[in-house]
This record gives sequence, structure tokens and C-alpha cells, in this order.
Amino acid sequence: MSLLSKLFGGGEPPKVTTEDYKDFTISPGPQKDPSGWRIAATIEKDGKSYQLIRADVIQDKGEAEVASVNKAKQLIDQMGDRLFD
Repeated sequence: MSLLSKLFGGGEPPKVTTEDYKDFTISPGPQKDPSGWRIAATIEKDGKSYQLIRADVIQDKGEAEVASVNKAKQLIDQMGDRLFD
């Protein structure tokens, strides 16, 4: 990959890894924000999905992905299947 591609965002798109947790699938998807990366994730189960978006902003994208998964797990623990009501 050329230096210009690296500098200007060309090349391979970032890989989004999913994580299974208590029969739910969590896909972290931090959103770019002027201050960094906003915590966000998609939570899915049995064909239903819920979009989690938090006000929290983290500077590093990798840390924002980890935080997004952790917030999704916390929400699953608190709400369970009621998340989709």
C-alpha cells in the first residue's frame, strides 16, 4: 500500500469484529466525532437489532471499540430481551 493511500484513508476498510455474549451478537461501530470516536454498537438477536449510541467520546478508535462492546454487554445485562420491546 502506498504512503499516500495510508495518509488519505485508501486501502482496506477497517475490520469490524463481532462478539457473541449471552445469545446476543455485538458489532462495535464507533462513530467519528470532531472530538474523537463516539461509543456505538449494534446488538442483535433472533433477527432483531438495537443500535446503541452513547454520548461518551474516546480519542482512540481501538479503545472506543472495546468500550462500545463493554457498554453493549452492560446494556444486555440490564435489559436482556426487553431491549427489543
